[in-house]
Amino acid sequence: MKAAFLIALREMEIRDTPDPQITAPDDVLVRIDAVGVCGSDVHYYTTGAIGSQKIEYPWTVGHECAGTVMDTGSAVSDLSAGQRVAIDPLKTCGTCDQCLAGRSHTCRNQAFLACPGQLPGALAEFIVMPADCCFPVPDSMNNDEVTIVEPLSIGLYATKLAPEYPLKRAAILGVGPIGLSVLLCLRAAGVEEIYVTDLLPERLEIAAAMGADWTGCYPSQDIVSEILDRAELGMDCVFECAGQQETLDQCAPLLRPGGTLLAVGIPEVERVSFSPDVMRRKEIRLQNVRRQNGCVQGAVDLISSGKANVTPMVTHHFDLDSSPEAFEMVADYRDGVIKAIINVPG
Repeated sequence: MKAAFLIALREMEIRDTPDPQITAPDDVLVRIDAVGVCGSDVHYYTTGAIGSQKIEYPWTVGHECAGTVMDTGSAVSDLSAGQRVAIDPLKTCGTCDQCLAGRSHTCRNQAFLACPGQLPGALAEFIVMPADCCFPVPDSMNNDEVTIVEPLSIGLYATKLAPEYPLKRAAILGVGPIGLSVLLCLRAAGVEEIYVTDLLPERLEIAAAMGADWTGCYPSQDIVSEILDRAELGMDCVFECAGQQETLDQCAPLLRPGGTLLAVGIPEVERVSFSPDVMRRKEIRLQNVRRQNGCVQGAVDLISSGKANVTPMVTHHFDLDSSPEAFEMVADYRDGVIKAIINVPG
């Protein structure tokens, strides 16, 4: 089969590689139909690492994917060949203390698609995943929508971590695909006021069309002052989805006393900082967000029911051979890209 391999920083090559094989009774062989280029994929592409997770070349990336079941192991009874599925990219052990406590996303023995040393990425013609990672989707959902299930499930999990869920007032700092996913989930939950910010005006336009009540462009606007002029008591929650020190610095001033900062974005740097003065005086809670923790089916339901229209965030399409161009575009924020999707069969 063909697969896209990272071979050096900002270098990618399409290579032939052996087809994956079913080896366990609960395995499912999936033909990959489409893969979304995620910000974490781009971290690996541009820096070769996310924190302590460092790539050994060559390596495949990609974990947001839509697929079709081709074959199943002997123990799989609820999936069949030809069935279209969304993929939860996390393979868990199901037996450790974290899995048993309902925290499969922090499984001590986990393997995640495209994480160095774990599972090969999905930017390939075929992958094998456990049956419980494969979620059937209705025919009404197209491949773009199925691909966006994965980032939307992260947005859904992030909103469920908010202690006042459903919320009255929330801000989202950074409206790339994850920020827009949070926006859709907050809107579906009936949050009264949603404020969003970003560096790129074109992303703010899409956020407004997807339900944001107010948008602000940083740094040309003093977004903290402008939001607090409209909501002087502050936000119940702020979802930091950019992974940048500048946006992290804006969170505490935006929050009401007792509010919650949800850190969703993945910083490229090894350390970030917070002002203890404001954080302490307001008794701000800091909640890190890791992946989706059982929210994939909920994301499928949001899209298939029409409660979350993810189509506006898909801005570009490529084929597998053009994967290097897709990654370059996303890495450099070219041409108004928000979500680039690679159609693997062409």
